Amino acid sequence: MQDKQSQIIDMFDAIAPKYDMANRAMSLGIDRSWRKEACRLAFLELKSSQNIVIADIACGSGDMIASWIHNTPKETHIGHIYGYDPSQEMLKVAHEKLQNFSTPKIELLKGEAKALPFENTSIDILSISFGLRNVLEYEQALDEFVRVLKHGGIIVILEFFKPQNTTLLQKLMGFYTAKILPFVGGIISSNLKAYRYLPQSMQNFVSVSELEELMQKRGMHTLHLKGYSANVATLYMGVKS
Repeated sequence: MQDKQSQIIDMFDAIAPKYDMANRAMSLGIDRSWRKEACRLAFLELKSSQNIVIADIACGSGDMIASWIHNTPKETHIGHIYGYDPSQEMLKVAHEKLQNFSTPKIELLKGEAKALPFENTSIDILSISFGLRNVLEYEQALDEFVRVLKHGGIIVILEFFKPQNTTLLQKLMGFYTAKILPFVGGIISSNLKAYRYLPQSMQNFVSVSELEELMQKRGMHTLHLKGYSANVATLYMGVKS
């Protein structure tokens, strides 16, 4: 399994330089609005507002970290944001993107989601956007997420879950995701193989309902479940009891 995980990490190293360009073209920039709403809801649900510690797992090129900063309410103070990703090349892109932010303190770390370097109950908000399905041992990662979250801490998962196509629109969006998006991403990145992986990873992942059940078993209470673009992407948000 580790060999396959290493191949996935190598794939992201290879597409890192054109990753943002391909993502913007594939989503037409709509993913930014998804991230913005996720941040807004998380800050609303979090009871604390001072010296917040955020960990963004599988941070990739740093889009979610930037979204946390841009969407911080005036009365809220973030003390520290950690970006954590197994791809060194992605972390390089994130460093370039985030280096002009003077506050809050941003620390980028290399590593896999199944083994987080944070202490127990040390994180106020943990986010992972479009990265969980790339973690082959995702249940171990979920254990880690819950371990490091404070009681009352918020978890934010934005993801392409296993499709549950029931309506005509969802079937059309499923076709678009499976056939059109990989072609667009492959042309822009010059790596068609990497973007063919997108629909494959969705089919091999859990459904939204299965994820919710896994989180409930770990003591998480669901706060929000919201689908975007005919449920192509979904926001799961929970709180640690």
